[in-house]
Amino acid sequence: MTAPQESSPAAPEEARRADFIRERVRADREAGKHGGAVLTRFPPEPNGYLHIGHAKSICLNFGLAREVGGRCNLRFDDTNPSTEDEEYVHSIQADVRWLGFEWDALYYASDYFAQLYAWAEELVTKGQAYVCDLGGEELREGRGAGKNSPYRERGAAENLELLRRMRAGEFADGARTLRAKIDMAAPNMNLRDPVMYRILRAPHHRTGNTWCLYPTYDWAHGESDALEGITHSICTLEFENHRPLYEWFLRAIGVAQQPQQIEFARLNLTYTVLSKRKLLRLVKEGRVSGWDDPRMPTLSGLRRRGYTPEALRLFCERIGVAKFNSTVDMVQLENALRDDLNKRAPRVMVVLNPLRVVIENYPAGEVEWLEAVNNPEDPAAGTRKVPFGRELFIEREDFRSEAPKNYWRLKPGQEVRLRYGYYVTCTGFELDAATGEPVLVRVRYDPATRGGDSPDKRKVKGTLHWVSAAHALEADVRLCEHLFRTAHPEDVPAGVDFLDNLNPDSLRVLTGCKLEPSLATATAEQRYQFERHGYFCLDARDSRPEHLLFQRAVALRDTWAKLEHKEGAPK
Repeated sequence: MTAPQESSPAAPEEARRADFIRERVRADREAGKHGGAVLTRFPPEPNGYLHIGHAKSICLNFGLAREVGGRCNLRFDDTNPSTEDEEYVHSIQADVRWLGFEWDALYYASDYFAQLYAWAEELVTKGQAYVCDLGGEELREGRGAGKNSPYRERGAAENLELLRRMRAGEFADGARTLRAKIDMAAPNMNLRDPVMYRILRAPHHRTGNTWCLYPTYDWAHGESDALEGITHSICTLEFENHRPLYEWFLRAIGVAQQPQQIEFARLNLTYTVLSKRKLLRLVKEGRVSGWDDPRMPTLSGLRRRGYTPEALRLFCERIGVAKFNSTVDMVQLENALRDDLNKRAPRVMVVLNPLRVVIENYPAGEVEWLEAVNNPEDPAAGTRKVPFGRELFIEREDFRSEAPKNYWRLKPGQEVRLRYGYYVTCTGFELDAATGEPVLVRVRYDPATRGGDSPDKRKVKGTLHWVSAAHALEADVRLCEHLFRTAHPEDVPAGVDFLDNLNPDSLRVLTGCKLEPSLATATAEQRYQFERHGYFCLDARDSRPEHLLFQRAVALRDTWAKLEHKEGAPK
C-alpha cells in the first residue's frame, strides 16, 4: 500500500520573503545600474565538501542569474592554504553540476594574488595600511579595547619596506601582519584596523610555495568581486557587519561602481550541524564513514542516500530566502524528496524482515507472472510482471499467532489480500522450538480472486506485500535515521561537546532482506519506493553485484508511521 502523499507548498509568508533579493536585483537592473547587467557569484572555500546550506546559496545565486538573463561565476575563495585541498575543489564542482547548474566562468581568489598585493602596496603608500608587529592575542585585545597599535604611526616608507620583506619571506609565520588603517574607535569591530595579510608558510594547492603572505577573506573578497565585475554580492547574514569594510576597501582602491552586497539568512536545519568545522570533526574522528556518509548533510552524502537534485531545488524554493535567522524542520527537506519521488519513483515489493508462507492448495512448481503497477501517480510508467508461486515471503510483522479482533493482517482463520495476487486465509503456523517465534505460516488461496479482487465482492481489510521465495533476490538494507538525537544538537551547556548528542541508532543494517527480481537491474541513480517502507536506492559505494546493499533515503509520511503503530493494520 502506498502511504498518502500530501504536497507541502511554501507558506505565503515564505513566498513573500523569498522575493526581497529578486526585487532588489530587478530594481537595480531597471534603474540601469551596472549597465543593466546582472552578474552574481558562488564563492565557496575549498576546505570541505558542500552541504545543504550551500545548496540554498547555489540555488539563489545561479537561479537568480538564470531568471533575469544574467550570469553567475564559480569562484573559489582559496586564501587559506593550510585547510584547502584539490579534493574539495573537484567535489564542489561536481556538486554544483549535480544540483543542475553551470557557471559562466571559473575563478580562484588566487588568480588575483599579484593584483591584491599591488593594491596593498598602494594603500601603504597612501598611508591607509601599516605593518603591525603585535602578536595574535595582543592584536585581538587591542581591537576589542579600541586601543591603537604602537606601530600604527609608522611612516609609509618603513611600512612599504617591511611589507616587501614580509613578501620575501624574511620573517617568521605570524611575526607581522598588514593592517588597514581605518578607525580604532569605530563601533563596528570590523573597521578597527582589520588584518589584510598574514605570514603563513604553507603550500598552496595552486600556487605552491610562491607566496608566504596570504590575504584575509575581507581583503580578498570585495576586490575579487570588483575584478570580475560582480554586480550583486549575495551572502549570508554574518557578513552584514562586514559590509562597511567591504565598501571601504573598494573605495580605497578606487572602484567607481561597487557591487551591491545583499545579505540573507543562512540555513539552519534540525537534527544536524552545518558548520564545516564540525562536519570535518565528524569525518576526522571517524564518527561517520566520510564526507559522503548517507547520514551527513553534505550534498555528496544526500546524493548517496538517494536525494535528487530536483528535491533539493524544491526544498530551497519552499523555504525561501529570509532576512532573519531561523531553523527549518528536517521534515521540510524530507517532504520535498517524498513529493518529488512520489511522482516518478517506481514501486517495488521488498520484504525487510521475512517470514516464509506456504500456500497449501497452490500447485507445486507452478509459477504465475502477475501484473503490477509501476507508479499509480504516473500512468505512463506502465506495469511490470512479478512472479508468484507456492512459497512466498511476507513481513514478519504482518502475522500474529495471537492477535486482537481489530488486527487486519494475517492471523489464524483470517483472510487477507496479497497485493496484485490472491486472497489467502491462514490455516496454521509453525513456531521455533527455542524462541517461540513463527518460522512458517500456512495459508490457502482462492483462485477466483486473481489480481486481488473477489467476484462476490467480499471485503478484506488487510493487504500485504510479498516476494516469491523461488525468485527472491537477497540484499542488505541500510536504514539511516537522524545523525543527532536532539533537534538542536549544538545547544549544549558549557563544557559539553555537541558530539555527545550523536544518535547511537542513526544507522541500522538489515540482512537477508528479500527483493522482487526486477531489482536485479537497479542502478545507484535510480530511486524506488519499497511499498510501505519508503524510498530507497542502491548504495553507490558499498553495493556489489554479489552482495546488494540498498539504503533508505526517506521513510513514508508520518501519517503512515502513526497508522503502523496502531493495533490494527492500515487498510
